[in-house]
Amino acid sequence: MYSSDIGSLPARIETDIIRSGARKANSLLPFLGVNNEDYVDFEEAVVSSFIDKLNVGVDIPNYPQFRDMNEMYFELMDGIERFDGALHVVNGIRAKSGAAIPETEALRREAREIKSSSGRDRVRIKVCVTGPYTLASFFQFKTPGLYLELAEALADILEASLFSNGSAEISHLSVDEPVLGFMNDPLLDYGSDGREALRKAWDKVLYVAKSHSVNTSMHLHDTSENLFWDAEYLDVVASHVGDPLYSQESVKERLEETDKRLWVAIGVTQFDTLIENYYKAQGFTGNIPEKIGEVWTGIRKATIDPYLFLEDTGLMRKRLDGVSDFFGSERIAYVSPGGGLNSFPVYGVAMEGL
Repeated sequence: MYSSDIGSLPARIETDIIRSGARKANSLLPFLGVNNEDYVDFEEAVVSSFIDKLNVGVDIPNYPQFRDMNEMYFELMDGIERFDGALHVVNGIRAKSGAAIPETEALRREAREIKSSSGRDRVRIKVCVTGPYTLASFFQFKTPGLYLELAEALADILEASLFSNGSAEISHLSVDEPVLGFMNDPLLDYGSDGREALRKAWDKVLYVAKSHSVNTSMHLHDTSENLFWDAEYLDVVASHVGDPLYSQESVKERLEETDKRLWVAIGVTQFDTLIENYYKAQGFTGNIPEKIGEVWTGIRKATIDPYLFLEDTGLMRKRLDGVSDFFGSERIAYVSPGGGLNSFPVYGVAMEGL
């Protein structure tokens, strides 16, 4: 069992600088040694935050994610245009030539420094990619072929991003599908072409990782749509605190049938929910949304300490023990907070929560 995280953090520098620096990561500037300020700031933010994750004890941290999880992948693709408020395919979707994930490129270039600063014998990195189903939800017209086109582009991006050198390696891939299961989608009806296309799309991306001996997982926000069990190259399934995935007998049977394991979510990561839970535990019976607004005002004015709302480690341990007792420790591969930490008010609180 390894500790990890989902990825996102509050940014310590302006998001416009991060976006600008990330766009320059796949240009010739880093290779020519050109000192572009935005790129330098972007790389420093990624590398320093990754070292922070290692130093708080995370076994296999995700690259620090400061950008929108959807736009960061669309930026690496050609054949997509936006008009009338939605995306459209123009002459086929494909990865831009040589496009790699900017965050992993920053970690690759600074792998020796990361190893030295963290004191690790070897640094292991988790990569998350936004899945084809979630990316397809931004398009005006969804078809089975769209899943496959997006997967082909993601597979090429992932192939260009994976690395293993003397200091560090990418050892885990997570495909993130946060919108799966939240609506009744006719494209995913049993026996439909769309359902089979999505399964193939997932396996196209997952296979790239498996072909490099990289473990795989899928991070879901809702597990009512059960197609993920059919993904051949999927090793581990993850969801959020309170999901039925972590308590159903049928899940135990599917884990055995498919030889998959669980990624256990042990911490709530929506800060509004943490505030709500805190006041409910204090016996508060008033207007919760109003109270949450008051707390955020107090945090911004520095009259309320945001650290008050972090969950007790004993509660997290209790959640882990409950899942371990039910499924058996051999079925647990990873443990982490339930989601990203970008809803936390400031970077320091997020790192304490991690």
